[in-house]
Amino acid sequence: MNAPVAVRAARPRPHAGLALGWFGLTSVLLRRRDPIVGSLIVTDRCNLACRHCAVANLRRIDYRFTILQQDLRNLYAQGVRILLLYGGEPLLWHDGQRTLRDVVAEARAIGFYWVVIVTNGTRGLDLPEADLVLVSLDGTREHHDAIRGRTYETVLANIETATTANLCLYMAVNRVNVDDVEFVADLAVSLPAVRGVSYNLHTPYPGTEALTLSLEQRRDVCERIGGLIRLGLPVLNLASVLPRVADFSAPRPCPQCVIVEDGRQWTCGRCIEIPGLCEQCGFSFASELSLLFRGEPRVVLEVLGRYRSLLAGARVRASVP
Repeated sequence: MNAPVAVRAARPRPHAGLALGWFGLTSVLLRRRDPIVGSLIVTDRCNLACRHCAVANLRRIDYRFTILQQDLRNLYAQGVRILLLYGGEPLLWHDGQRTLRDVVAEARAIGFYWVVIVTNGTRGLDLPEADLVLVSLDGTREHHDAIRGRTYETVLANIETATTANLCLYMAVNRVNVDDVEFVADLAVSLPAVRGVSYNLHTPYPGTEALTLSLEQRRDVCERIGGLIRLGLPVLNLASVLPRVADFSAPRPCPQCVIVEDGRQWTCGRCIEIPGLCEQCGFSFASELSLLFRGEPRVVLEVLGRYRSLLAGARVRASVP
């Protein structure tokens, strides 16, 4: 373990939380079905070869900054205000001297309310410009390394030495690490820079089917995540949606989510093009948004009760209404 360092809270931008809160509330009240959350792929290059991934290093391209600028403007014009920057590994992206920080700055200048980076955590994690940094950590050292290669110690060291508290652990649960759900939640509590943990279930892209949870495992995992929330651990998943994630009954795809790569756009995710895959999706965030923007009362109340702390730069409140 590295020696602990002083961790500063990520400074909330003036009025950003209020603007995002009002935006979310009006989106729910108006039952908006146009895009609200946008994911932008800045590169498909990745320094890892994770067993559960089927979308990295296909083209090995870093998209030009001018292309990303246009993609950002198009997303904003459609109504997207919550932006996620993805890869591959987004921190590999560059265009000349420009780095991912320049993409974040451009998103800020355009007017996005919340900017999130999704990373494998191996390239450093001091990203104070981002509202939230989702760091992939898939269980114990043994299981994480079995899925992602020998990177656990690097990722943990980067988390421990991060100086801004804007991190969230991000675990994809599959047959290899299915027993590690509680371990990752406990780890999140122990790390000062981490606000919480978010869980997804494995989506069986072609070639990764062997990692798929059985229906019994899926239900058990969702029950266990719900138990962690009831215990007060900082879990970002919504307890009210977990049963719908477990039995595939949440509405799909989510029209309020879009993903963009090199000017091309998909609703919800790229898996929408693969026959039958949408029905097996394990991306819990899409299920949560689908139900939230349909105005499901329990989901709305839980978001209001738990996510205000996250927007304010603190650990998520784990109490359930």
